[in-house]
Amino acid sequence: HQTETCGLHIHVDRESLGSTLDEQDTTIAKILYFVELHWNEIVKFTRRTQSKINQWAARYGYESDAKKLLDKAKGSYCRYTAVNLCNSKTIEFRIFRGTLKYNTFIATLQFVNRICEFARYTDENQITSTSWADFVEQITEPELIQYLKERKLYINETTTESEEI
Repeated sequence: HQTETCGLHIHVDRESLGSTLDEQDTTIAKILYFVELHWNEIVKFTRRTQSKINQWAARYGYESDAKKLLDKAKGSYCRYTAVNLCNSKTIEFRIFRGTLKYNTFIATLQFVNRICEFARYTDENQITSTSWADFVEQITEPELIQYLKERKLYINETTTESEEI
């Protein structure tokens, strides 16, 4: 769990992102956009240091829309990006630090699944206006909720007046 020598790479079948190549590209573009839009929260989720992210899972950099970001990513033939598009059958989330903790492993799989589902079934305008809190509010998986709480990324719990004091 505390290793500095490995990462947790999650491959997602491109066919699960749409039934046509255009649908898959649209979903991938929205995934990339979501990752860039919520980069700081995602980095905190990953448990990686900034130097390790730069080395093994660099970001593409923010663009004003998802299509521009996809075009930029397709022009990059570097495998060492947060969401690697070099594989023909899968996209690869490379950003996560390795772990032997069951809950962290399951929560990471659930997180990637949530991002992919959100990108597939949400239009681009809604993605750009969805805050981290809005995204997290839709999560129901207990392992993922617990992990988000541990990382102080679950910000949807209301506090009572006595807790605020």
